[in-house]
Amino acid sequence: MNSIEIKVTEFFNGLTVEELLKAWLIPKAERHLIRMEKRLSLNGIIPNSQSLVNSDNTIIINFKEKSKFLPEGNPDLCQVLYEDENLIIVNKPDNMKTHGNFEGEIALQNHVASYCKKAVYVVHRLDFETSGTVLFAKNQFVLPILSSLLEKRKIHREYEALVTGHFPQNQFTINKNIGKDRHDSKKRIVSKTGQTAITQVEVLKKFTQLSLVKCNLETGRTHQIRVHLSSLGHPILGDNLYGGQPNRRMMLHARRMIITLPFSFKKIEVISNSPSFDQALYRSKIVME
Repeated sequence: MNSIEIKVTEFFNGLTVEELLKAWLIPKAERHLIRMEKRLSLNGIIPNSQSLVNSDNTIIINFKEKSKFLPEGNPDLCQVLYEDENLIIVNKPDNMKTHGNFEGEIALQNHVASYCKKAVYVVHRLDFETSGTVLFAKNQFVLPILSSLLEKRKIHREYEALVTGHFPQNQFTINKNIGKDRHDSKKRIVSKTGQTAITQVEVLKKFTQLSLVKCNLETGRTHQIRVHLSSLGHPILGDNLYGGQPNRRMMLHARRMIITLPFSFKKIEVISNSPSFDQALYRSKIVME
């Protein structure tokens, strides 16, 4: 049995234990088990669900975690942007998988786990070719909470992309459903019957034949930014799958993440840099201007 210790902040002062667990986005089934199995203590005492909590109270929750084996990675390949006892945000290089797809495959998740000296769990992923910020949970208890924060848009992800051509507007929204391509399992397409997909786009800079844009995700569909930009006739440079011009790397980078932290609801911001993205951007600027 593992445990997590949480200091109650002023934001939750005066809530009941049950209200607090709901506010922390702990799933209903888990709340039931915590209550029935008496896995929560408040200042060292087992409370009932209607007990009141105050700021600076200490809550300890015991939880079960299924052991997960991950093949050993290289901790030196884990570039940490932010870390606490519950989560870790790292900078993924381009041309690396977020997680392995078959037994024994080594990916970013393995490198992060080796750095943390424990299993870590994927909250969201970046494509193989995409670089930038990636969030991992450090235990299975916090994993569904982080997933819920992502769903409730409490985790803001901002990307930069270099695309061909120019847009008629400097700021606009792409609202096009995305579904699977029946003819190519690797691809996604704009489809009326697909899942809702919304991307906010802002033009940051125009070159002679290229545009650098910022993309904010309101949804997180597979290949969303790539499909949306390509659907407008402006594919990402180096995106061979969706019609992009050849380039040393695909020019999509997850530059910034703003996250509301679990339990404290404190907001933090992390920014990641990619030498390969910035160098390719500089080369494009020299060539195109």
